Amino acid sequence: MHAIMHALAIAGSMTWEVTWALILGFTLAAIVQAVVPKSVIVRRLGDDRPRTLAVATAFGAASSSCSYAAVALARSLFRKGAGFTAAIAFEIASTNLVIELGVILALLMGWQFTAAEFTGGPIMIVIVAVLFRLFLTSRLLGEARTQADRGIAGSMEGHAAMDMSVGGSGSITRRLLSRDGFTGVSHVFVMEWAAIIRDLVIGLLVAGAIAAWVPDSFWQGFFFAGHPLAAKLWGPLIGPVVAILSFVCSIGNVPLAVVLWKGGISFGGVIAFIFADLIIAPILNIYRKYYGARMAAFLLGTLFAAMAAAGYVIELVFGGLGLVPDRSAAHIPDQGVSLNYTTWLNIVFLLLAAVLVVRFVRTGGIPMLRMMNGAPDDDHAGHGEHAGHDHHAHHQAT
Repeated sequence: MHAIMHALAIAGSMTWEVTWALILGFTLAAIVQAVVPKSVIVRRLGDDRPRTLAVATAFGAASSSCSYAAVALARSLFRKGAGFTAAIAFEIASTNLVIELGVILALLMGWQFTAAEFTGGPIMIVIVAVLFRLFLTSRLLGEARTQADRGIAGSMEGHAAMDMSVGGSGSITRRLLSRDGFTGVSHVFVMEWAAIIRDLVIGLLVAGAIAAWVPDSFWQGFFFAGHPLAAKLWGPLIGPVVAILSFVCSIGNVPLAVVLWKGGISFGGVIAFIFADLIIAPILNIYRKYYGARMAAFLLGTLFAAMAAAGYVIELVFGGLGLVPDRSAAHIPDQGVSLNYTTWLNIVFLLLAAVLVVRFVRTGGIPMLRMMNGAPDDDHAGHGEHAGHDHHAHHQAT
């Protein structure tokens, strides 16, 4: 019982440490998504030119998503006309280049990890684009498109299909400050939280259990912590493997990354581990449903190679610049709640979250929440816009 309580205490402390950062990140992402319709994104992602991939990366970074929703949205974009490489670039950015991830990495592990994540993400996308250009055949792409058009359900289909952006004329500021804008932001905010909460809770519980029950000596031996060169070579290869087997994705893998870093995995290995939220076992199965077994295997191989390569580049560059932080600087929170700046920030941002949740409920958000795991996008493609029009009418009435 003591061991279980210790694990839960660590998980709870981690949750308290990152709550305000998550609320901040999802609020900013909701603001962006409330003013950028998905139709605009599709129109800008029609090929795999460098400029298009840069736009896909920017849109992805602004469209915070859980890994399952990002994968579903990438297929939706692909089916509606976006280039496959651009859709995958969007998918990578929407899970690995988002503000809440950067803030949480800085809080739990140090700003160097945030810098490494935001440097390694674009590197990974470039490597993926090169690998796709070299090895993605038109035949395989054709098979993937045929399979994608079958519309087989994966996960978070309804969420990916919804477009909760605010229509109308006027400046972005004017639209955001309107009643419709307030409602749109609240809907995106709650839906994003609903999409990620399962993985976040699992990640925190797994990290708490491993931190409490697995001795550091095991990880130090597993990651060759006593052999610096071997650790640097091994880390970016084993990091994605641990991610695949852990079943933890999205923001939920950051608490586990802290445990692995404290245990001895290399700096580049941590970055490769965090990137690998898009190749965990359940998502590989979704790729199989979406694009077929051959494309799923192709994505596993190319994404794994890109993650490992990006990890090596980060290890080399940050190590050469002396930016790899001291391992002791990372901390696994286990002190519970205390009266400090984290507590005050949590109070402020929890009040903000409460306001958005109340708005969400009062403007018909509950039915949308039930549609999150609904049928593929062809069945729900119009729900986002239709719901939006209904909501606009509702606010005018209220």
